[in-house]
Amino acid sequence: MIRTVNPYNNNILKEYKSHSDTEIETILKKSDLAFKGWKEESLAFRISLLQKVSKLLLERKQKYAELMTQEMGKPIRQSISELEKCAWACDFYVKNAERFLSDELIKTDADESFISYDPLGTILAIMPWNFPFWQVIRFAAPTLTAGNTALLKHASNTTGCALAIEQLFKDAGYPNGCFQTILADHEAIEKIIGSDTVQGVSLTGSEKAGRAIAALGGKFLKKSVMELGGNNACIVWEDADLERFIGDMVKARMQNTGQSCIAAKRFIVVDAVYDKFIKTFKEHIQLLKSGDPMNEQTDIGVMARGDLADTLEAQIRKSVNKGATVTHGNRKKGNYFEPTVLENVTPGMSAFDEELFGPVAAIIRAKDRDDSIKIASHSKFGLGTMLFTQDTEAARRIIGDIPDGAFFINEMVKSDPRLPFGGTKASGYGRELSKEGILEFVNTKTVYIKK
Repeated sequence: MIRTVNPYNNNILKEYKSHSDTEIETILKKSDLAFKGWKEESLAFRISLLQKVSKLLLERKQKYAELMTQEMGKPIRQSISELEKCAWACDFYVKNAERFLSDELIKTDADESFISYDPLGTILAIMPWNFPFWQVIRFAAPTLTAGNTALLKHASNTTGCALAIEQLFKDAGYPNGCFQTILADHEAIEKIIGSDTVQGVSLTGSEKAGRAIAALGGKFLKKSVMELGGNNACIVWEDADLERFIGDMVKARMQNTGQSCIAAKRFIVVDAVYDKFIKTFKEHIQLLKSGDPMNEQTDIGVMARGDLADTLEAQIRKSVNKGATVTHGNRKKGNYFEPTVLENVTPGMSAFDEELFGPVAAIIRAKDRDDSIKIASHSKFGLGTMLFTQDTEAARRIIGDIPDGAFFINEMVKSDPRLPFGGTKASGYGRELSKEGILEFVNTKTVYIKK
């Protein structure tokens, strides 16, 4: 049985029966059968259904937002924003899918040669709980529109969201078996990926999960996309406009109660502005309102599960034992974790080396600009870096020195349907969103014709 629990009050929301091996086989067969018809549908038809998904997301956003908040503790205002972003992603592919998937003519010695983009088949999505609708929609919108069918293995604590998304696609008119949710434990994943039906897998999750699923993709020679963790650097140079951007910096760490892979986790501040930054940063953190996630005024809700809060507490404790200093917060009560500031953070500490998945900001002092870039790059992760400075020309000159999948100047790192999203190193590989996202799970086919 799968049980969902409201992390704010620990009330049991619902229990669900996991699918048996026989039921999973039936789901796989339905998906394979659906693909045979779905791939033959016109792109215009597939786009028309995606347009209906967007419409339904906006019509039902209050209902979906409440479900999301109840299952994983996200402040309700942020849940609504997440659903609006899902609709935006759908609209983006409604407008651009035809252009992205059109044959690309290539001049060669042939009478006609071009690149054709054909769907692969059934794609398995293994998705996390922290953005339970956005992570799924940003995968499903391009993948289904390209002509694939999809299976969703969602995090168990957001099972209600998983089933709601399945029903969303059904209500929008997608054929039976085109998008299905599988309720199963991790032990069933290998069998699913190894089936002849599944042609690829997309995972958003931890580095540990990514290594395991990528290994299965390799074992069975299935295409995979891995969007994993990060400990993004937020670099603050001496000329940063703190008055203008401090709110963005705080949001970059504390949004979604700090439970975001692209959150600013390491604040690397040059010495010349360090004291001013710390003072201003703490002042703005103190303005954040903690409380019931269902309250529209709440900024900081609760962490999604108790074990996650316990892990975060242990990471802070280990960092303090190595010399870090708690200068704000660090109060834990149940699943609530107070916004926290750690200073004197250095390499070798959990707060520097690992991903802290909660409302904890690790502050690192850099000597100067060059030192700040060196410190930022000292990470096994490579999801994104943000830099705040008025010297944008100097920032441009170091683009090549940033090894991450994204570099944002005077803005927090965030996903945008118009731009490719993904990381390097232990943050994974492959890209979601934009043109790159819709082409991840297609057969890029060379067609060569001589008459």
